[in-house]
Amino acid sequence: MLNFILTPILVSKFATAQYGIFTKLFSYASLINAFLAFGMETTYFRFLQKVDKVNQPKVFNTSFFVTLVLACVFLLSMFVFSGQIAAWFTVDKPQEYKDYVAYVRMFGVILAADALAIVPFAKLRAEGRPLYYAALKLINIFIFVGANLVFLYVLPSLNFHASWFVSGWIGNVFIANLLSSVATLIMLLPQISNFRFTLDSSLVNKMLMYSFPIMIANISFIINENIDKIMIPQLLPSEQGDSDVGIYGAVAKIAVFLSLVVTAFRLGAEPFFFSYAKKDNAKQVYATILEYFTIIMVVCMVGITVNLNWLKYFIEGENAAEQALYWSGLFIVPFMLFNYVLLSIYMNLSIWYKLSDQTKFGLYISGIGAILTVALNYVLIPTYSYVAAVAVTSIVYLVMIGISVCWGQKYYPIPYKFGKIALYLLVGIVFSLLSFFVFDSNFWIGNGLLISLICFVFYSERKFISPLLSGFVK
Repeated sequence: MLNFILTPILVSKFATAQYGIFTKLFSYASLINAFLAFGMETTYFRFLQKVDKVNQPKVFNTSFFVTLVLACVFLLSMFVFSGQIAAWFTVDKPQEYKDYVAYVRMFGVILAADALAIVPFAKLRAEGRPLYYAALKLINIFIFVGANLVFLYVLPSLNFHASWFVSGWIGNVFIANLLSSVATLIMLLPQISNFRFTLDSSLVNKMLMYSFPIMIANISFIINENIDKIMIPQLLPSEQGDSDVGIYGAVAKIAVFLSLVVTAFRLGAEPFFFSYAKKDNAKQVYATILEYFTIIMVVCMVGITVNLNWLKYFIEGENAAEQALYWSGLFIVPFMLFNYVLLSIYMNLSIWYKLSDQTKFGLYISGIGAILTVALNYVLIPTYSYVAAVAVTSIVYLVMIGISVCWGQKYYPIPYKFGKIALYLLVGIVFSLLSFFVFDSNFWIGNGLLISLICFVFYSERKFISPLLSGFVK
């Protein structure tokens, strides 16, 4: 949420084309981050359940060693080849070459620090230390937001001058991110201090065999999520491309509310799924989790959509013309929210190949999704810009869900109630579209639809909800 609050600050300080640079570079960063992580987060959780407690430190050593090697090689490469990478980014904008050299080097440090933090953070989750985990994450965000406020407001108001500081430069945002990432890594040193270079070669091979398909699947998944933001500037004329991806990136921030729910769920669910796998009722529990998490996601989707009329003020531009440009993309927000719901469903479904040690299927599914994403975006973006990107994401997620259901029910059957889930999805998307396109985002009518949906959920799910409420009261 603190990161979301930063969005109106950024869009008020930067034109759509400048904000497009921010969106584009972070899209590249997400791809690289998936490679540097090498699937070690999931692998760490899985192998903690497969080894004796006495050997669990070996799992940490192996996981961290892999990310350490990758991070060091990557960081060195970013500094050695920063000039060539910057030249590739600025082939039609040579005047921005020096800026991009700085961007590449800063992102090298940011991504290396973030990669080294992945396994220590996973260790905190595995140890059941959510307060410590949350405190570090919050400090990270506070530093990021605070540094941005200093660079964008405080220093310019003081007429501060230094060789590294340029007022109004988008690179200041990246410097803020660099500070927060490095500070977080330093705070994780107590966890990292447990690392030892004593590695078990047999365990290393097994973990790499498990993690490699996950890494490829994660990269393919990130392609599904972010390749559109990379392709838009490449497939559209230069200024239009940067502007459109800036608009796309800005309105996407409104959907961060649903992204927050998905992220929080993933952080808690993944270690739970692995630790619960040996229980007799595990499959029934997994089915129930998908069912009710989907209901929560649908309610959140409708709740955000019906309130877009005032949420849009979080992305005001610095003048009326820029504001109109940013707001011109609001109509895609309901569909982006729907895509987050589909993402949450796929995320739940994907547990079958991780629990059955058949991670190759995750590679196949995500690979198919990535190929579809690239192909459809390449064909459609030149004509429909970011509208195509959102539509392609919906199509690809539906295909991936379908494939995962077919293979999952064959190799690791779970009694999901697909008919009920589909009904809630249909009701949610109909209510969202009615609110935005038919009732023109009317606050009262939209929230009336939201209240009616909540009442319907409480009534239809009363047998499940009543015992929960009784437990909370006690």
